[in-house]
Amino acid sequence: MNRQNVLIMGAAGRDFHNFNVYFRDNEQYNIVAFTATQIPNIEGRKYPKELAGKLYPNGIPIYSENDLDRLIKEKNIDLVVFAYSDVRHEYVMHKASEVMAAGANFMVMGGEKTMIKSTKPVISVLAVRTGCGKSQTTRRVSRILRNWGKRVAAIRHPMPYGDLNAQKVQRFATIEDMDKADCTIEEREEYEPHIAMGNVVYAGVDYEAILRQAEQEADIILWDGGNNDMCFYKSDLTITVVDPHRPGHELKYFPGETNLRLADIVVINKIDTAIPENVEIVRKNIARVNPKAIVVDAASPIFVDKPEVIRNKRVLVVEDGPTLTHGEMTYGAGVVAAKKFGAAELVDPRPFLVASIKDTFKKYPYIGTLLPAMGYGAKQIADLEETINRTDADSVIVATPINLLHLIKFNKPSTRVRYELQELGTPDLETLLKEFIKEL
Repeated sequence: MNRQNVLIMGAAGRDFHNFNVYFRDNEQYNIVAFTATQIPNIEGRKYPKELAGKLYPNGIPIYSENDLDRLIKEKNIDLVVFAYSDVRHEYVMHKASEVMAAGANFMVMGGEKTMIKSTKPVISVLAVRTGCGKSQTTRRVSRILRNWGKRVAAIRHPMPYGDLNAQKVQRFATIEDMDKADCTIEEREEYEPHIAMGNVVYAGVDYEAILRQAEQEADIILWDGGNNDMCFYKSDLTITVVDPHRPGHELKYFPGETNLRLADIVVINKIDTAIPENVEIVRKNIARVNPKAIVVDAASPIFVDKPEVIRNKRVLVVEDGPTLTHGEMTYGAGVVAAKKFGAAELVDPRPFLVASIKDTFKKYPYIGTLLPAMGYGAKQIADLEETINRTDADSVIVATPINLLHLIKFNKPSTRVRYELQELGTPDLETLLKEFIKEL
């Protein structure tokens, strides 16, 4: 049998997962390469032979997606698999057009071939876009289940930016676990809030191995999605979060629309700060594509530990990185806090950017007068620190889910913004989860 030459387009997450569960030991295919985008410093590495299986004794090279056209032609690629998330539907088809013009077939993969079956009940928390509020929704679900005495293992969508072998299966129960693993800011933003409430968090590269280990200490598996990707596991209850600050995006982004159509429960988050007309647009779109879904209205009220650091001050706002970059939000909880607590001015960080942070603004020029908390490695964290300390502001509002002071030394006063999910009226998540648990 002639094996098809395959290239997998990704961003060090869904691409590796699709390979592991479908292509790794499949003798119909020869995975020639991965390409990478969205995340810095992925290309130039290899998917290691120890994880790649018997068909790939030398591992699999990872190239920049900028080389896509050349690779298809030089490597005689038959099939290109698109395997990353939070991009417009139109973007996916532009990539398909590029691939087909270069002479290869184009494919996206659905859940049937990529979702792993667990021996324990699985609740997945997904979203239609990055920055909708998956994290606080996942925490809310976890808190309800733990209050009922259930053992919960949170499994987080992959963020393997370091040594892939060492990251095959990762378990985080303490802050020290994150320190030992040299976690990036993005990883810490997802893991630390779970750890703070007593959850064990799993992540890594091989999600079947991760699942089997998590099943040993959990009654319920809680999937904490990344970007707007689909769940890696067969879900018994799917909760999808939508954002009325970006009305219409629930039908325009890949694979967020899939998540909306898969949902058993749809959480309309941020209702308290959204324009009512936009909430109605989102509500109508939900009813149009998934009329069977139960809709939960919710807010994400903010809490600030030191309001005096904001009031009448010229403030630099530091927001969650992915929400501002490929999530395309132009403001977040930090801006809401600045307005609520009477900041005199939002200081524009752009005149003070250094090195890799300057590169981020070149790639995502719409960010504006906010600073994304970029930190995909020690160098970028150092660049972020220098940018913050160079910025001519009186104080800093930190609206990331983690305590940046654990990683960065500020030369000016700062305050943290926290936010939790709060359902508005009925139905609420506690009632719906009680019904789900009863049926197990």
